[in-house]
Amino acid sequence: MLHYKTYELPDTDAPWVVFVHGAGGSSSIWFLQIKEFIKHFNVLLVDLRGHGKSKHIVTFKEDRHYNFEDITRDIIEVLDELHIDKAHFIGISLGTILIRNMSEIAPDRVSSMIMGGAIIRLNVRAKVLVTLGNMFKRVVPYMWLYSFFAWIIMPRERHKKSRLLFVNEAKKVAQKEFMRWFRLTYELTPLLKYFEEKDTGIPTLYLMGEEDHMFLPAVRIIITRHSNSWLEVISDSGHVCNVDQPREFNSRAIAFVKKMDTVSARECEAGLPQLAAC
Repeated sequence: MLHYKTYELPDTDAPWVVFVHGAGGSSSIWFLQIKEFIKHFNVLLVDLRGHGKSKHIVTFKEDRHYNFEDITRDIIEVLDELHIDKAHFIGISLGTILIRNMSEIAPDRVSSMIMGGAIIRLNVRAKVLVTLGNMFKRVVPYMWLYSFFAWIIMPRERHKKSRLLFVNEAKKVAQKEFMRWFRLTYELTPLLKYFEEKDTGIPTLYLMGEEDHMFLPAVRIIITRHSNSWLEVISDSGHVCNVDQPREFNSRAIAFVKKMDTVSARECEAGLPQLAAC
């Protein structure tokens, strides 16, 4: 099972918020969120397989591939272990893909989704990066690749803190594990296309940095096509907006979860089958 950590409030009715990090990171990337969120919610932090303190998770075969469904079900296993029936999910970067996949596999477990630095579609530059990575992943040290990708995605001086945080966390991931995760890029295009075409109707807040040049344009489009979806752009921030501008990220995310939790409770009492846009 994944390594996880929980913070629980005395109020047994407090909603759960689950944080999901991206590839190469760990639950430690949420260090700027924990203090504020535990004032209001029960909080669950997970380290995805091969990351952080979940390095002990092994597959039946040393070189066995796994997919997004495998990784998503790892999270569901933790929810089951803790008897968490439903939660609000917050993800960053590739973690947003896992949350979106959760809404497909177990939609009844997802109260709302907050997508930080959401990956919705791969633009031409992103596709070129993925192609180059697959071409050179066996001849170029993986940390060179990861550092190069981090610089392309977060190029500005004010992104330096986020860039270094993710690079330093990635150094803790074994090379074989990195290769397994990189193979997931083959699944990305068809999976993202499916996500874009299907509207779950689950309340979703996209929190994007205004300088997230790789992924913000696609989010601007998707919110016009999906119901119960909203976009808030955070100034002076890049892809990893929870680190670049933690106060803005926290205040907007907390307000959204509180609002969705309140609306959901009201609709439950009224016997309505689905949350409507508010």
